[in-house]
Amino acid sequence: MNYVSERNKTEYRLKRRKRRHLRVRKKVVGTPERPRLVVFKSNKHIYAQLVIDYPFGPCKIITSASTLSPEIREKIANLKGIDKAKEVGRLLAERAKKFGITKVVFDRAGYKYHGKVKALADGAREGGLEF
Repeated sequence: MNYVSERNKTEYRLKRRKRRHLRVRKKVVGTPERPRLVVFKSNKHIYAQLVIDYPFGPCKIITSASTLSPEIREKIANLKGIDKAKEVGRLLAERAKKFGITKVVFDRAGYKYHGKVKALADGAREGGLEF
């Protein structure tokens, strides 16, 4: 594809990711027994949330974790991106256990399952969550 500018290229990639995310969201639903673990990443940070979706009441975020969380902020200051994502996954699993959650449905939000997204999932598994 011939791009006119870098901005159009970025917009195109964002639209493609959003379309992939919507396609997956048709099938992946968070229930009270198995909430949806959804991932969002920016250039600097990675975020993860446990969500119960609409058919079971209003959409509700149970808990979340990110690289900005105060518990791990100092711990991850000297780590690289993949290691930071793994720590976020562990923190999310720790917080989920406080709510009695052990099983989740993984929603990668249109991102490829490699790199930071895979590391976050691995960290959550190490923390005790089952996918």
